[in-house]
Amino acid sequence: MKHFFWLLLLSILSKAIAQQSTSSAQVSTFTIEAPQQHTSKKIWVYLPKNYTTSAKKYPVIYMHDAQNLFDASTSYAGEWNIDETLDSINAQVIVIGVEHGGDKRIDELTPFKNQKYGGGKADDYLDFIVNILKPKVDATYRTKTNAKNTAIFGSSLGGLVSFYAALKYPQVFGKVGCFSPSFWFGRKELNDLMAETKDFDAKVYFLCGDDEGDADVIPDMKNVADWVNTKRCECKKLNKEVIVKGGQHNEKLWRESFKKAYLWLF
Repeated sequence: MKHFFWLLLLSILSKAIAQQSTSSAQVSTFTIEAPQQHTSKKIWVYLPKNYTTSAKKYPVIYMHDAQNLFDASTSYAGEWNIDETLDSINAQVIVIGVEHGGDKRIDELTPFKNQKYGGGKADDYLDFIVNILKPKVDATYRTKTNAKNTAIFGSSLGGLVSFYAALKYPQVFGKVGCFSPSFWFGRKELNDLMAETKDFDAKVYFLCGDDEGDADVIPDMKNVADWVNTKRCECKKLNKEVIVKGGQHNEKLWRESFKKAYLWLF
């Protein structure tokens, strides 16, 4: 009986530790209505360490899948450690993380419908970010509001929608973090859209692993990066391609790669 009690206590303590928040003091949250999506969205905010003692304005990174960015207790398979990473280099940037909608995630993060997986409602999601969330953020925090100082960043479907956002809203997003992008989701439609796009000025950091379990991820990424290079002289060094040896399609790859991507983009 005593042995069972201690096993039960250990199980309870282990669960409590596993569920303990790991986000830093610079991270807070708020909820905002998203009428385009007929729901409300939980938003995570990271402020640099000197924000409260400074009067300066900061660039902003909008990131998807906020549950996985700052806190192990809310993450699906480990967090990105965004707050700890930015704290460690005294980064002068604000991060706005948008929580995904659970079973609506595919709809939110895909600009085109897929015959097998559906989706295709990213226009509503991005309309919310651009016309509801960003004005709220700019009114609440000291931000640099122009495209040069506004990035959008994500992985997998988040990488796809981030690149799409720069195509659709070049006046809003001037920097893109594009990790393990799922360009296969609506490949033809994306290629058609790129063919119709005359100018593309955003700075883009492309990254994937060579062991992601998808044979198309590297050629798909190279296809998009090559198209980007046709829109401006490579001498401007406005995009970078990184393929990580042994990198897999998971938070470990994205967590370990975020710092270099941030430093290159900013």
